[in-house]
Amino acid sequence: MSDLITLTINGKTVQAKDGDVILDVARANDIFVPAICYLTRCSPTLACRLCLVEADGKQVYSCNAKAKEGMEVTTETENIVKERRAIMEVYDVNHPLQCGVCDQSGECELQNYSLYMKVDSQSYSIKDVNRPTAHWGVMNYDPGLCIVCEKCVTVCKDMVGSSALSTVKRGADAIDKTFKDEMPKDAYAMWNKLNKSLIGFEEDACTDCGECISVCPVGALVSHDFQYKSNAWELNRIPAANPHSSDCAFMYYETKHTSVEDASPKIYRVTNEHHYSTLNGAARFAYDFENKVESKNEEAFNNAVEAFKKAKAIKFNSYITNEEALILQKIASKTGATLVNKDAYNYKKFLEAYASTSGQSLYSSTLKDVHDSNFVISVGSFLKSDLPNARYALNNSVVTNKGAAMYFHPVADPVMEKIGKKGKTTEFVYHKPLAEESILYLILNKFGKDLPENIQSYLDFLKETRTKTVTETVKETVVEVVKDEETGEEKEVKKVVPKKVKTEVEFEYTKLLDNLGQDETLLDTIDTLLAKKDTYSLIVGEDLITHPNSENLAKLCGLVDKYTEFSVVIIPPSTNTLGVSLICDVQADAEGFSVGYNEKADFQLSALGDGDLDVPALNQQEGTFTNIDKKLIPTNAALSFNGYVLNDIANIILEDDIEYTIEYTEQLPTETGFKALEFDKLPNSFGNDRSENRGYDITSSETTIRTEVENACEELLEANEDETIIYRANPINQFNEFTAISHEFVDDLQSGIFVSQSLFEKLELEKGNKVKVNSNGVELELDVYCDNQIAGDIAYVSTFQKDLDTQNLFDTYRYSKAVIKKA
Repeated sequence: MSDLITLTINGKTVQAKDGDVILDVARANDIFVPAICYLTRCSPTLACRLCLVEADGKQVYSCNAKAKEGMEVTTETENIVKERRAIMEVYDVNHPLQCGVCDQSGECELQNYSLYMKVDSQSYSIKDVNRPTAHWGVMNYDPGLCIVCEKCVTVCKDMVGSSALSTVKRGADAIDKTFKDEMPKDAYAMWNKLNKSLIGFEEDACTDCGECISVCPVGALVSHDFQYKSNAWELNRIPAANPHSSDCAFMYYETKHTSVEDASPKIYRVTNEHHYSTLNGAARFAYDFENKVESKNEEAFNNAVEAFKKAKAIKFNSYITNEEALILQKIASKTGATLVNKDAYNYKKFLEAYASTSGQSLYSSTLKDVHDSNFVISVGSFLKSDLPNARYALNNSVVTNKGAAMYFHPVADPVMEKIGKKGKTTEFVYHKPLAEESILYLILNKFGKDLPENIQSYLDFLKETRTKTVTETVKETVVEVVKDEETGEEKEVKKVVPKKVKTEVEFEYTKLLDNLGQDETLLDTIDTLLAKKDTYSLIVGEDLITHPNSENLAKLCGLVDKYTEFSVVIIPPSTNTLGVSLICDVQADAEGFSVGYNEKADFQLSALGDGDLDVPALNQQEGTFTNIDKKLIPTNAALSFNGYVLNDIANIILEDDIEYTIEYTEQLPTETGFKALEFDKLPNSFGNDRSENRGYDITSSETTIRTEVENACEELLEANEDETIIYRANPINQFNEFTAISHEFVDDLQSGIFVSQSLFEKLELEKGNKVKVNSNGVELELDVYCDNQIAGDIAYVSTFQKDLDTQNLFDTYRYSKAVIKKA
C-alpha cells in the first residue's frame, strides 16, 4: 500500500495516499471543489479549469496536481472565485435557453454550477454558428448544447477503451482580441478551445455502452429512446444491480407511471453513478424485459407444484438470484430431484480444481484489482462480449495506470486493439484453439518462483537450445591511402568504420511458443512490456472453463496464483454463476421428467411468458447476486409482479410459511462463504472516497494443496480446407433471451452466425444470405452477418435466443469445426 501523507485543506488536517490528486483528497474528506470535466478512475482533461485551488500559495488545477506532505490548500480565493465565475459565463455563451424541455434539466451540472457561482449576468458574447444535431447508434448528439468538457471522450478512451469519440474542429468566428486582455486567463483559454471544438464519432469503434450519455453534464448526449420522454424530477430511482452479466454493476431503474390513463409503473431508463460504477450496454438499454401478468393462475400453479413433486430433474440457468437458487436447492433436497445447470456445473468443477493447487476456495483477484494493476494478461475470454466490465478494467489499467497488457485469444479483435498503444503497451496474440494450456505454462515459465518439482521438470523438458543468425554492427579499423593536397605525397591513414557482421548465437527456447504460433521474440516483447511494472493480474475466461482439459487448466491457474505475483480472476459466464456454484449441488444433465426454470423442460416456469407457469423476471424481484468480485450484491424490484413466485411453490413443497423470497437471504450457506445477514441490513452505497459499500464479501476458505498436474498439452484445433472454426459467443450487448426481447434491441435483432469482412468475402456471401452450418453432428440454417468488429477466419455463433438450437453445434468447448455453405 502507498505511504500515507498529511496535508491541510481549508485549515482541515487530512490524510491521503502518496500520489492522490488534490481534488480526490478534498472530495474524500467532504470538501467541495467544483469540476465539470473530471472523472474519477480516468485521466484529467483540464478542459473546464473550474477545479482551481491554491496550493502552498500557488494556483493549480486540483484534478491534476498531486497532494504532497505538509501541503496547505485553499479551495477559494478572490482570484479563484473570479476565474470560476468567468468560466461559467463563457459556458453560458450561446447555450440554448431550452431548460424546460431539455432532458438533463433538473440534474444538469451547467444549471447547478451557474446557480452555485451566482451567474446572473453575461459579460461575453460571440456570433453563433450552425451546429446540426447527429444520431449516433443508441444516442443523439446536440452540439448546440455541448460544452466540450470532454468527459465523453475521456470515459470512452480511459474507461471503455473504444476511443469512438474525439474532439474535432468546427467552423467559428474568432474571439474578439479585446477579450484576451479583459478576461481572466483561464476563462479565455477555455473559451478559445470551446469555440473551436466539437465532438466527433467513429461508428465502427462504438460498442453502444452509453457510458458517454451517463457522464455528459448537460443534454448534449442523450439516449434517443429516452429523449423528450420525461423530466428527471418525475422519475423514481430504484437502486439495483446489472441483471445481465456477472459484474452486477450498481445502477438505478428509473420509473414513473406509464401514462395518464395507466398508473402502473414503467421503466423509462437506467442510470448509474458514473464516478463509481460503469455499465455495459445491456444493463443500460435492455431494461424492459418484465413479465406482465394480470393475475394469478391457480390451475397452472397447482400443476407446477405437482410437476416439482414428481420431477427427476430441475433445469435452470444462472440468470437467477441467490435466494431462488437456494429455494431450488431446498426443493431438490426434499424431492430427490437432480439440479441441472451445465454453466454452474462447469464453473464449480473449475473452482474445485483451481482450489486444489492454489490453496484457497475462491480466486484471489477482483475487477478493482485489475483496475489497480499495471500489468494484465487476459486468457480465454472474448472480453468485449463476454464481460465488458472486465475489458474496461483491463483498459483502465493500461491507460490510466500507465500499465501494459497481453490479450490471448483465437478471435482477432480490432476493438480490443484500441486499448493502449498496440505493440508498445499492449500485445495481442491470436492463437489456435486448444492452445490455452501452453499460455498458462508460459506464464509459469516466465514468472514462476520456487515451482513444484514436477512443474519445473516439465518446463525444463520443453526447453531446448537453438541457434539463430544475428546481425551486429562492429567497429573495424581500415587503412586508406590518401594524397596530401599541398605536397602531393601519398600516406596511409587509419579509420574506424562500422561493419555489419552475421554470427550464429545460441539461446534457450521453449517449445510452448510453437503452439501459439510465436517465436522467441514474444519473450522479448514481454520483457519490454514489464519495464517498471510491479502489480500483476490474470483474467481467465470461459474458454478455459469449457476446455476439454479444463481440470488441468484450472490447476495451472491455481499454480499461477500461488507461485507467481499474479492475482487471478475467473470470469463467471452468467450473472450469478458464482452464486449458484456456491449454493447448489448441480449436475451437467439428468434423465427423466424435468421441470425447467427459464429453461426448456417437460414443464416450464418462465419469465418470458412462454411456459406453463409465469414467474417474475429479474427486474421484478428483490434479492441478491454473487458477482465477479466475490461480493453478495443486493438488487431491488423496479416493477411489480401479479403472479406466483417460486417461494409460493416452496411453501407448499417444503411445508413452510415464508412470506417474502428475501427471507432466504440470511439462510444462504455460511459453509461456502455467505453470511447470515438479513436482506434489509445489506448496505448499498458508495463513499466520497470511492469506497464500495455494497453487500458483503464472500469468505474464501483454505483448501488442501495438491500439485498433480498433467504435463501433456492438447493438440490444437485446426480446420481442414473445407471447414471453418466456429466459436460460441454473442454479439455485443446480447447476453440472454431477456436482452433479446428488450425494445431497444429487438428492432435490430441479429442472431445467427457472424463473420469478419474477409471471411464474408471468402465464403462469397452477400447481405441477407442464409447459410447451412454443419457441426457436432447437427446442421442448422442460420442468418449470416458481417461483423466489422472482428477479424480473421473464425466465425462466432450466437446463443442468446432461447428457442434457437445453436448450442447444439458445440459439445462442451466453445470452439468447433463446421462446414458452412450458402443456403
